[in-house]
Amino acid sequence: MEYKGEREQWSKKREYILAAAGNVVGLGNVWRFPYLCYKNGGGVFLLPYCFFAVLCGMPLFLLETVIGQYTQEGAITCWTKLCPLAKGSGYSIIMIQLYSRFYIIILAWALLYLIYCFRDPLPWATCNNPWNTEFCVDLTSVNRSAILTGNLTGNWTSVNMTKSSVSEFWERGVLTMSGGIEQVGTVKWELLLCLLACWVACYFCIWKGVRSTGKVVYFTAVFPYVTLAILLVRGLTLPGAWQGVVYYLYPDPSHLADLQVWMEAASQVLFSYGVASGTIITLGSYNKVKNNCYRDSLWLCLLNSSTSFVAGFAVFSALGYIAHQQGLPINMVVESGPGLAFIAYPQAVAMMPLPQLWAACFFIMLILLGLDTLFAGLETITSSVIDMFPGQMRRPWRREIFLIFFCSAGFIIQISLTTQGGVYLFQLIDHYGSNGACILFVSFVQCIAVGWAFGAEQMCDAVKEMTGQRPSILFKLCWRYFTPLICVVCFVCSFLEYQPLTSTEGNTYPHWAYCLGLAMALSSVIAVPICAISMICFTEGTLRQRLNALWYPVKDPVGPRTKNIY
Repeated sequence: MEYKGEREQWSKKREYILAAAGNVVGLGNVWRFPYLCYKNGGGVFLLPYCFFAVLCGMPLFLLETVIGQYTQEGAITCWTKLCPLAKGSGYSIIMIQLYSRFYIIILAWALLYLIYCFRDPLPWATCNNPWNTEFCVDLTSVNRSAILTGNLTGNWTSVNMTKSSVSEFWERGVLTMSGGIEQVGTVKWELLLCLLACWVACYFCIWKGVRSTGKVVYFTAVFPYVTLAILLVRGLTLPGAWQGVVYYLYPDPSHLADLQVWMEAASQVLFSYGVASGTIITLGSYNKVKNNCYRDSLWLCLLNSSTSFVAGFAVFSALGYIAHQQGLPINMVVESGPGLAFIAYPQAVAMMPLPQLWAACFFIMLILLGLDTLFAGLETITSSVIDMFPGQMRRPWRREIFLIFFCSAGFIIQISLTTQGGVYLFQLIDHYGSNGACILFVSFVQCIAVGWAFGAEQMCDAVKEMTGQRPSILFKLCWRYFTPLICVVCFVCSFLEYQPLTSTEGNTYPHWAYCLGLAMALSSVIAVPICAISMICFTEGTLRQRLNALWYPVKDPVGPRTKNIY
């Protein structure tokens, strides 16, 4: 008889809650949501955000949690017990997760910043460093007249190439950026060592499965909230803080007529809730069968959105402080993504008393926020492989050996990100590898598979069986109608609104880079039709019999949840 071993479970309920909270609350809550609020109408942006959160984010989050807990399987094998024809969505999720591993370079950047935080003065606060040029301007001495006369502009660059010290530290001190993706350049060894340290940390977070992950999350999931609270209190007590808060939330209803605003709200909800990434299914699959996943999902979704909203006050209070100190309009200091984390916010802390303390708090928070999400994704890949080959992978030390090889391969491949042209490669992968269109497509497939093949009513019965209460009828309607319809509409609109990727300097990429990007995007969705066609071809019977056999769950007498599926 083939050895299959036993599947792990969380030893305590709070370990799952902390792991799931750490997974859904990530970098996007801190550096993307506040900027989108400001950019898209302030407080008015909360309307489309809440619309998509209720009709897409929460239903998909609950759906994936229930899938994992009910089947007790990972992101690929779970579909055998729900809708075998949708198994390709599991492979698509793994492809998305493989591209998402490249986000670990963000942790390496943050770690390098953290190391520099222990210098006095902070290296990005002055122009007295080896990487600075004659065009460097010490931001502590920048005044309103310099800005308004054209010596500096909103992105801190002018015709005469003047740059702030913080921008030069980011571009020349940390990244040593080349002229484009085709100019690879040399490896930055400090960044390479930080990347290695991040991979080692990810490995030891999950090397023993939920036994190690369940202990790590006590620190990695809780401490970011402590640092966020500290930064929030500090930010709101700064001069000019409320000016920033007003810009963050000032309502402009005219933005609601802009399709792009609704698209960005949908994208933010899907990314921040972590749906269609397999992590929710994986973390839920380690729950005990009778865990109240319905209540857990609602609270975790509320926690995620609340964190995004509160983080905006911490971020914009600091940006308001910059504007106040330099006499600038606040729209000249607002940035999104890496620009916020590695340029705007470091500039703000450099101007505060005790700058090393606040900078260290900020980058520790970034590292832990990113680490939770990254090792949850790594656990998704690992558990999927183990569930596909339980006889081989659940033997002693097989998991650890697999992880060593996977992490080593990931580190070697990502050495390219530490080169002078690495940031351009990262932007390419970020834009195409795990973009919103791929997530929308996978979400649509999941809704069709559960809402129509397995049956939304049967899924509601499963929730009642596990938790003792039926979910709201809204979730049943979302799984069958609202969510898949919204996914289709947004998927089509993403093509209508498509813009070719440009670098941070506004330069276009070479033709081969766009081809590579489109190939990455296609690889994240092509697994669904390929897997479906392959299964149809290799299943016996007429075409109708094959479709019926693959549309409905396969009876598996040894499956842990089969007796409850039928």
